[in-house]
Amino acid sequence: MRLLRIVPDNTTFGFVRFRRVTIPFSAALSLIIVTLALTVGPNFGIDFKGGTLVELQARSGNADVGAIRQAADSFGFGSSEVQEFGSSGGVSLRFPLQDGGEAAQSAVVQKARDTFEKDYEFRRVETVGPRVSGELVQSGTLGVVLSIVAVLAYLWFRFELKFAIGSIIGTMHDIMLTIGFFVVTQIEFNMTSIAAILTIIGYSLNETVVVFDRTRELMRRYKAIPVEELLDRSLNSTLSRTSMTATTTILALAALVLVGGEAIQGFAQVMLFGVIVCTYSAMFVSTPVLIYLGLRDARAPAAAPAGPKQASEGKKAPRPAS
Repeated sequence: MRLLRIVPDNTTFGFVRFRRVTIPFSAALSLIIVTLALTVGPNFGIDFKGGTLVELQARSGNADVGAIRQAADSFGFGSSEVQEFGSSGGVSLRFPLQDGGEAAQSAVVQKARDTFEKDYEFRRVETVGPRVSGELVQSGTLGVVLSIVAVLAYLWFRFELKFAIGSIIGTMHDIMLTIGFFVVTQIEFNMTSIAAILTIIGYSLNETVVVFDRTRELMRRYKAIPVEELLDRSLNSTLSRTSMTATTTILALAALVLVGGEAIQGFAQVMLFGVIVCTYSAMFVSTPVLIYLGLRDARAPAAAPAGPKQASEGKKAPRPAS
């Protein structure tokens, strides 16, 4: 039985020829995102700005998350986060850090108690200050940087330095565009967003390494074809697999975006954007950049051996005896 193919096996699309457009476009887009990140900045959540966390447990066993969210937003303490957690009836509320010090945070807790204590048991109340949130920023950034360094070292060991650099360029491109998505959409950036970025890093590297592994295999098989053709063959031979992976992942994430609920909307939207960007960068950024990194066609074919020298070369024929 023939397996399903989204892309025909004999596809010969020229991906690498677009490098003169895609790489400058991605570079310019990254510079714009850096500018926006420094001027506008992401919409940091309570995890990074500080705030008040309240955990509730429904006395009746069932929590009305919609009603809790509506009531919390009406307090006037800024945008709140409400989501279910743990066993049935568990709800967590997060309020932004209020101006006015400890007294202002106590007012938030008291307002929540006055509103919800009749129907909900207060399991935990905790205030995250700016110092703690700053430590979370450092820890999250350090986690992302260390993961990239570890992957670079592994790819250098597994392949060679040029492939490792190409993978990291593609991964940094994907991270940059994902951060740009946070800045433009103003989706709240919290610890869940760090998890989304780390997941996107893994997906990006997976897509790139699959192509690079095929490139290395073809380098051993074809010794003299131009590097552009070699990379195009690598991309086309893995295109069916890339299409299947991207399509199934996008369909699953689209379902989460449409019907997954408000609690995971931000994560699902970022992941959906990230998968699309990772698929694009594997084809049009990280693979074509190998040309500029000096990837060669493998060993040059050995030169043809010189023909045997003529015994009489450079010598005069002997004169017959008289």
